[in-house]
Amino acid sequence: MSIPSFAIGIAGGTGAGKTTVAKEVTESVDEPITLVPLDNYYKDLSHMDFDERTEVNYDHPSAFEWDLLREQFDTLLSGQPVEMPQYDFENHVRTEERIHVEPTDVIVLEGILALYDDGLNEMLDLHLYVETDADVRILRRIQRDVVERGRDLEGVMEQYLSTVKPMHEQFVEPSKKDADIIIPEGANRIAVEVLQEKVLGELRS
Repeated sequence: MSIPSFAIGIAGGTGAGKTTVAKEVTESVDEPITLVPLDNYYKDLSHMDFDERTEVNYDHPSAFEWDLLREQFDTLLSGQPVEMPQYDFENHVRTEERIHVEPTDVIVLEGILALYDDGLNEMLDLHLYVETDADVRILRRIQRDVVERGRDLEGVMEQYLSTVKPMHEQFVEPSKKDADIIIPEGANRIAVEVLQEKVLGELRS
């Protein structure tokens, strides 16, 4: 296998459409692409009581295990596989299960703070920021957390107002300054098509 040479970071607020953009890009390419979700690298809080875990600010940079992410991302870029951690969002703990991830010619890092860490930014060849109106993002957040992650609506709304919104303003939105491309209105068709062509060009080169 050739050593992967092209790394993409896709950042943006909760519910902005980052995962959709990542999936549309990967599905448009015949070659396999490695997707690295930032959410998989939440710190393991199994040493804390459940009530304590529910009080943690999961939208603050300190909630993530950056050292492990940098290490595994660098390993993938060097052409070596990793055992990626998995996270239980309902109980706020890292599971015992790991996923074996093989590197490919294009590796995508996706998450709210994908452009936050300087060390990771240096590894990325293309920095993307997905920008979507706040009212659309909160509705998508509710849909995801209540339906997919088994949380109650009141708790999701309280979390959004107390941590998600202020952390977006303090950490996520400012990371837009490091973006090479800003994709408006989530999975904007023209912007996604341009990105798809860019990825295909890298794979052909």
